[in-house]
Amino acid sequence: MAEGNAMGEFLRARRELVRPEDVGIPELDRRRVPGLRRSELAMLAGISTEYYVRLEQGRDRHPSTMVLEALARALQLDEHATAHLHRLLAPAPRRAPRRRAEKVSPQIDVLLRSLDPTTPAYVTGRLTNVLAANTLATAVLPLLVPGTNFVRATFLDPIADQLYDDIEARRAAAAAGLRAFAGPDVDDPELTELVGELSVKSPDFRRLWSRHDVKPMHGALPRLGIRHPQLGPIDLYHQKLQIPGAGGQVLGLLYAEPGSRSEQAVAMLAAMMAKPEGHRVGRRALGLSTTDAADAPRPEARSS
Repeated sequence: MAEGNAMGEFLRARRELVRPEDVGIPELDRRRVPGLRRSELAMLAGISTEYYVRLEQGRDRHPSTMVLEALARALQLDEHATAHLHRLLAPAPRRAPRRRAEKVSPQIDVLLRSLDPTTPAYVTGRLTNVLAANTLATAVLPLLVPGTNFVRATFLDPIADQLYDDIEARRAAAAAGLRAFAGPDVDDPELTELVGELSVKSPDFRRLWSRHDVKPMHGALPRLGIRHPQLGPIDLYHQKLQIPGAGGQVLGLLYAEPGSRSEQAVAMLAAMMAKPEGHRVGRRALGLSTTDAADAPRPEARSS
C-alpha cells in the first residue's frame, strides 16, 4: 500500500468486510483471506481488475465520480461511508502551525446554564474532547466530565464497562464517529496521537479502527442504555446538534421518554444533585477515583 494512501486503505478494508454470498458470488473454493477478491469487486463495479488494483495501491488517485459511486454500490456502503469515500479524494485542509485551546463561547455557556435542570447537556469539540457539561450530565454519565476525551474514555475508562448496557455497540459507534470526524485529514497530529495511543492500549479499538466504519456522531443517535449505580437501569434518547460557526463543536442532550420510569429517575437524580452532598454522585458512586479515566494530557476545558 502506497504511503499516504487513505483511499486505498479504505477500499481494502471495506472489500474485506463484504461476504461473496451477500453479493451473489458463489463460494466455490476456500479463501485464504476474508471478503471479496480484487477481481470480484472490479467486476461488480464494472471496471477492469487492473484499474481497480491501481486505485487500491494508490497509483491512480483521480477516479471519476461515476467510478466511486459504482465502487460504493459494490461495497454496499451507506450514505455516510459513500460520502467519506468521496472526501478521501479531497486535498487535506491547511493546518495552522499552532492550535488555540478550545473553549465554548459565552453564549453557549449561558445556554448550558439556562437549560431545564433535569436535562443533561454537554459540549464536545475536536476529537470529542468534552469542553463543558452541566452537573447533571456528569452525574448521569461520568465520561462527560470536562477535560475528558469521550472516545478515549469509552475504550480505556473502566467506568464505561460498568455504565453501558451494550459496551460493544458504544465502542463501535465511537470508532466510526472518530473516523467520520477525521475524513481525509488522517495526518492530523492530534488525531494521530489519539489513534496511536488507543491502538496500543485497546485491542477493541485496533479491531474496530481497521474496519474503516464511518458514522458521524451528530443528529439523533441510538438510545443509550445506562446501568446507573443510584437509579438502576435507565434508557435515554441522545441528540447531538452542531453549533454553527464554532469549529465543529457539538451540543449534546440526553432525555428520557416523557412519563417513563427513566424520566422520573433522571428527575430524582437532579434533585439529589441539588443537595449539599450531590457532588458525590458520579464516579465516586461507582468506587472509582476521578483520576482513573486518563493519564494522557487533557485539553483545556470549561465546565458549567
